[in-house]
Amino acid sequence: MPLPDLLVSAIALVRDRRVLMVTARDREVYYMPGGKIDPGETAAEAAAREAYEEVALELDPVALDELFEVVTQAHGEPDGRLVRMRVFRAETDASPRASAEVGSVHWVTTSELDRCPPAGAEVLRRLAASGLID
Repeated sequence: MPLPDLLVSAIALVRDRRVLMVTARDREVYYMPGGKIDPGETAAEAAAREAYEEVALELDPVALDELFEVVTQAHGEPDGRLVRMRVFRAETDASPRASAEVGSVHWVTTSELDRCPPAGAEVLRRLAASGLID
């Protein structure tokens, strides 16, 4: 019996043709700020909550603009387990900073594709294809 898909939301904060990504403590993998959608929570609410928890950004879920959904193999999960990541464009002048959950923040272009798990790499490709990042 297949494992259920992982339902997650993430934010895409773009500045100067780069997108915000984070690394977990003691890990080299870049990932989008985001996480699992909790029961009773909308995808936008989850993206805003995770942005606050991971990079200390206060975002209004209503102001988040859904860009696309990425469906791909979930990083670190058994083969065939998929992640469904809904990606929201975030706009803020605030400076993101690493929280207790995150090791550090990075401004990334497609030159860092090899450091991303499948979902993050697909987000970078799509953001580049739409002209938002290099």
